[in-house]
Amino acid sequence: MSVEDLALAPLHLSEPAAFGPPRLVELPNGTPAWLITRYPDVRHVLTDPAFGRAALFAPDAPPLGAVSNLEGDPGFITNIDGPEHRQLRALMQQAFTRKAMADWLPWLTSTVDRLVGDIVEQGPPADLVTALTMPLPVDVISRLMGVEDVDRQRLRHWTDHLFADHTRPADEIRAVLAEFCAFAAGLLDVRRRNPGGDLVSRMVTAADEQGGVSEERMVKLICGLIAGGHETAVATMGNALVYLLSERTDDWSRLSDEEAAQAAVDRIVHTVPLGEGLGTLRRSVRDAVVGGVSIAAGAVVVVDRASAARDPEVFTTGLSDGLFEPLEAPTLAFSAGPHHCLGAWLARTEMRLALNRLATRLPGLRLAEPVGAIEWRRVFGTRSPRRLAVTW
Repeated sequence: MSVEDLALAPLHLSEPAAFGPPRLVELPNGTPAWLITRYPDVRHVLTDPAFGRAALFAPDAPPLGAVSNLEGDPGFITNIDGPEHRQLRALMQQAFTRKAMADWLPWLTSTVDRLVGDIVEQGPPADLVTALTMPLPVDVISRLMGVEDVDRQRLRHWTDHLFADHTRPADEIRAVLAEFCAFAAGLLDVRRRNPGGDLVSRMVTAADEQGGVSEERMVKLICGLIAGGHETAVATMGNALVYLLSERTDDWSRLSDEEAAQAAVDRIVHTVPLGEGLGTLRRSVRDAVVGGVSIAAGAVVVVDRASAARDPEVFTTGLSDGLFEPLEAPTLAFSAGPHHCLGAWLARTEMRLALNRLATRLPGLRLAEPVGAIEWRRVFGTRSPRRLAVTW
C-alpha cells in the first residue's frame, strides 16, 4: 500500500492537480475557483489578509455546495476573520503557551504509558484504534476542557455529526448539533457559576471580563474545541500507524529513539493527507497577485496544502527517502497565518509519545490483517482506519 492510498485524492476538480502558477478550475458544483498548488503560493494565500474565510459566506458569495455541519456555519471560528477571530483565538491561546504545554507533558506521558502498558498486558491481538489512537486524543481534550465525566461515546457521536459529510441526512445532523450546542451552553453556565482550572472556565471568565463575545459564539467555540481538538489527532495517528506497519516495517524499531520518532511524526504529518476534500477554501477580499497571477476581488481560491507538501522545488525528500530527515521548510499541515492550529504542538507530542512508546515496548509490532481488509472511517475532511488489528 502506497502512501498515496492512505487518503483519497485531495481534490475533486474538473482536471487533475499539477504544480504551477494559480490556474482556474471548477468546483464540483461548477463555481469557478483559482487552484493554488505550489508551496510559496499556498503559504502566501494562508497568511495574506487579502484572502479570508468570512467572505465565503457574504451575501454576494458564489455557491460552494451545501454543508450542513458546523464547518459550514459562518459563526464557527474557522469561518471568522479579523478582530473578531483574534478575540476568540485569544480566549483559547492561554491554554497553548509554551509553559502550559510543558506543564502538560508529565500527565500526557503517563497517559500514553498507561494505554500502551494496557495493550502489552492484555496481549495480542489488539485493535490500536480502540486501545490507543481513539482514547488518547479523547482523554487529552476531555481533561483540557474539564469534561472527563462525559461519556466518551457521546463525545464521539457529537463529533461524527459536527464533521459529517453529505451521506448523513441534514435533519439528523441539525438535531445532533442542537444537542451538542445545548450541552456546551450548559457547560458554560456551570463554569461561569463555579469556575475551575479547565480551559472552559478560563475562556468564559476572560470573555465575560472583556465583553463583546456573544453566548452563541462561545457555544460554537466550545463545540469546535471538543470535536476538532481530538478528531484530527485520531485520524493522523491511525493513518501513521497504517503506513509504518505496512510500508516501513524494517524501520519500526528506530522509533524507540525519541528524536527519530519526532522526525518521523513531522514528516508523516506533513506528507500524508488527512483525507479527501476540496482543500482549504478562501475568497479574495481585494485584488491580489499570487505567484505572478492577478486574482480579482471576490474570487474563490482553493488552497491545496497536500500538493504544497510535495512541491519538488521545496521538498527534495519524501517519506520513502526522508522519513527520519528534518523537513526542508515549515509544514502547512496545521495551516499558517491567522488560522494556524493552536494545538499543533500538542497533537505532534501525542503522536510522538504514542509511536515512541509502542516501538519501545513492542518492537515486533505488525499488522494482523492485510491492509486491503482495513475498513476506513470517513467524516468531513478526514479518513482513517475504523479499527487496526495488530499482533506481535
